[in-house]
Amino acid sequence: MKFGIDRLLEDADLRKPLAGKRVALLAHPASVTQDLTHSLDALANLPDITLSAAFGPQHGLRGDKQDNMMESPDFMDPALGIPVFSLYGEVRRPTAAMMESFDILLVDLQDLGCRIYTFITTLRYVLEAAAAHQKSVWILDRPNPAGRPVEGLTLRPGGDSFVGAGAMPMRHGLTMGELAGWFAGTLGLDVDYRVIEMLGWEPDAAPGYGWPLGERCWINPSPNAPNLSMTRCYAGTVMLEGTTLSEGRGTTRPLELFGAPDINAGAVIKTMQDMAPQWLNGCRLRACWFEPTFHKHLGQLCSGVQIHVDDNAYDPTAFLPWRLQALAFKALRALQADYPLWRDFPYEYELDRLAIDVINGSTLLRDWVDDSNATPGDLENITRVDEQAWEAARSTFLLY
Repeated sequence: MKFGIDRLLEDADLRKPLAGKRVALLAHPASVTQDLTHSLDALANLPDITLSAAFGPQHGLRGDKQDNMMESPDFMDPALGIPVFSLYGEVRRPTAAMMESFDILLVDLQDLGCRIYTFITTLRYVLEAAAAHQKSVWILDRPNPAGRPVEGLTLRPGGDSFVGAGAMPMRHGLTMGELAGWFAGTLGLDVDYRVIEMLGWEPDAAPGYGWPLGERCWINPSPNAPNLSMTRCYAGTVMLEGTTLSEGRGTTRPLELFGAPDINAGAVIKTMQDMAPQWLNGCRLRACWFEPTFHKHLGQLCSGVQIHVDDNAYDPTAFLPWRLQALAFKALRALQADYPLWRDFPYEYELDRLAIDVINGSTLLRDWVDDSNATPGDLENITRVDEQAWEAARSTFLLY
């Protein structure tokens, strides 16, 4: 199969509208071609492309910044002599001066298929800026490695944030190119945008179920997205960022496991199985021990649970990472009612809301966990309505 960047590089006819234009690129460390050349370098080698600027999202254009709210500065690219603007530094929306640096912006970002992943918010912001400044945006499409499944509560009015770009569920099942269409349509943007589509993407095909295993290397789009297993779990495990539980940062399996020094992982798994075994399908759970080398519970031995989605037990249509992680919170509440679960700290520039509510786009998930009378069926009822509505709404924007 071919990604959008590879099609653009190989097909001179696709590039013809770029001739004589000032071209900018929005990219990150995973923005590489099939032969692992960074997209900025590959474009710079084309005689018919005039690069005038580059942009980096959260974690930066070339390097990696660990964790949230670790900002990247603007700088001049030493090899190309063009400005590189940070969209995760002093600003998160491109300024008028930044927009004046180009005629056409190419967006080549590897997403994880999750509402909270900030690259899709950056996509929204550049589309809005392009509409305001009458600039063109081309999205060089890449796979959604989590595939097509949809899961989670829809972000509620007032729940918007840098990790909540719009009223979609946690797991949206779209590519960046498809999301561009959804943003333009739902926000009513008068923007000149174009998607350079992939060729041969098969989101339902084994073994990758969204990622072309055996054809393309996986490159971390952010420091704690090291492999395909993480992308499959992320729509659930990302909620751990709003809790006092470790999400495995400081280990070799970040966002595939969770734990803390003062919990009993085996009891948590058993309680989850008793409460809602139907939410544990399509994966394997394993009690384990780990000691983070940085971040939460630094240097402490944690009792943990690892979510395994890399063997033949994995079933993308049955696996429910968001429900699974919600159930883990519920089980911990049942075992330790007063456990200080919710972490109160500044999260992605939101200072007045609990991080767990920012992550979920409302208080609904936290309210369900903390209500001792609320059942898995209660959460299922409200969530399934949201998921069905999203599946209908997104169908107009599917390109593959």
